[in-house]
Amino acid sequence: MKSVGVLGASSLVGRCVLAQLAKSNIQVYAFSRSTEKSVNENIEWIRIQPELKQTKQLSITHWICVAPIWVLADYFPMLEAYGAKSVLALSSTSAVSKQASSEPLEIATAKRLQLGEQQLQQWAKKQDIDWLILRPTLIYGFGEDKNIAEIARFIKRFSFFPLLGSATGLRMPVHAEDVANACISAMNNSNATNYTYNISGAETLTYRNMVERIFIALGKSPRFIRIPLNIFKLAVICLRIFPRYRHWSAAMAERMNKDLVFEHIDAAKNFGYKPRPFSLSQQDTLIK
Repeated sequence: MKSVGVLGASSLVGRCVLAQLAKSNIQVYAFSRSTEKSVNENIEWIRIQPELKQTKQLSITHWICVAPIWVLADYFPMLEAYGAKSVLALSSTSAVSKQASSEPLEIATAKRLQLGEQQLQQWAKKQDIDWLILRPTLIYGFGEDKNIAEIARFIKRFSFFPLLGSATGLRMPVHAEDVANACISAMNNSNATNYTYNISGAETLTYRNMVERIFIALGKSPRFIRIPLNIFKLAVICLRIFPRYRHWSAAMAERMNKDLVFEHIDAAKNFGYKPRPFSLSQQDTLIK
């Protein structure tokens, strides 16, 4: 790669991607609706224009999209204009895990993810462009994610965490930096193209154990309250009064006892993916 365009560069994973690319001599163009001042001479921020046209006469052959995959199709004309030859996009394992959710909004999200994946593959085949899709599961990092950070935020506010049943469903949390490393490693490996990979963490643990580690990372003793599903549904309705919890649903509680394990064997084999075990650093617990 001589140059890389990053869509969604100001997102959590986007900033991790930029941090990794900044260590190389690759010219990086960071595309976002809100630009930032670059502290690295190899990174240039470009504000995405509404008309989706080239903002500069540049040749950008490799692209990493860490914006929601369902918006990527809107930028196909722009990518073509820049001369794209390879496009990697982040999707999510929610494309699979939320297909049978009890919440209509979650089912809709799964369909949007699936549609985004299909649109990328169809467009890339038509344009003779290499494509890659990474499906991370349960991303966390730097207190900015919508998974572990949400749980930590709840614990800090209420000093306990509600569980449905034994909460024995298995999880494989993956750090945002490991997702970023996977993006770059896969993009650099010609043997990894035209394929969809699951990206998960190195450690499998129960939902309850995962939350226990969050308590410990926050310097608190784990304190759980078991709540029946009907009470959980009522509590979620009450919590939705607060903007922070408007996306919470009873389906989230139902999944506490369902295994959401997505092995990353293919990613390890094809481009050397090697994530870390689930470990919360001091930075990861600085909830924003």
